[in-house]
Amino acid sequence: MMSRDALSQRRDKIIALLSEVEELSAQDLSQELGVSVQTIRTDLRDLDEAALVQRKNGAVRLRQMENIAYAPRLDASSIEKQRIARVVKTLVGHNARLALGTGTTVEHCARELSALQNLFVATNNIHAVLALQHAPGVVVEMAGGTVRLRDLDVVGPLSRNFFTRFRMDYAIFSCGGLSESGAVLDYNSDEVAARSAIAACAKKKVLVVDSAKFGRELPCVMHRIWDYDIVVTEAELGAAIKSECARSGCQIMCP
Repeated sequence: MMSRDALSQRRDKIIALLSEVEELSAQDLSQELGVSVQTIRTDLRDLDEAALVQRKNGAVRLRQMENIAYAPRLDASSIEKQRIARVVKTLVGHNARLALGTGTTVEHCARELSALQNLFVATNNIHAVLALQHAPGVVVEMAGGTVRLRDLDVVGPLSRNFFTRFRMDYAIFSCGGLSESGAVLDYNSDEVAARSAIAACAKKKVLVVDSAKFGRELPCVMHRIWDYDIVVTEAELGAAIKSECARSGCQIMCP
């Protein structure tokens, strides 16, 4: 019987492939991943039920009209997100002041960071608060405003203004997509404004992004990848992006 990790890794690869190519068939995926078409069809059925992909006329594509529900996103690329989170933990250390953004990759980071002592954290991410509740000596400031019940986070003007009250060591945040030209993208202007506010309150800006988001084109531009101090990702970034990051002093860290 296949292990749960192997099953998760294969489905993560399906998501990553669909991020690179707009549409694929079960046969295409079968050949790419070296498993039977029937196995792929089972994967696609489960991913469709989880609202991660959409099947139509024998082809499959990612659901990207809006961000997918939180629970499926938490599962997607979870092993990679854990590796990213471990890198972030090594960056931060004890006694740090942190601003944490929304999203599942940041939640993974919060779980790893909960092993550190005496953190001071400001966030609009309720999942991050829950992940940090047993961290030794932690102090958490939570943004006010309207809660998005689907994601358990807070966006809007009150949330953005909240972050202007702080001067942090690190801002840790993710995004909805990365273009092949290096643009940092998101689904709507509220997401962009919230993450820009988080980035602006810290000495070092840390973008955490799993490889499935590379090449995903979304409508709203946040910044360019080299506008940040550190990018933690396993995505295969192009030579032009790497060169611009090196020129701009942006450190790319691959778990």
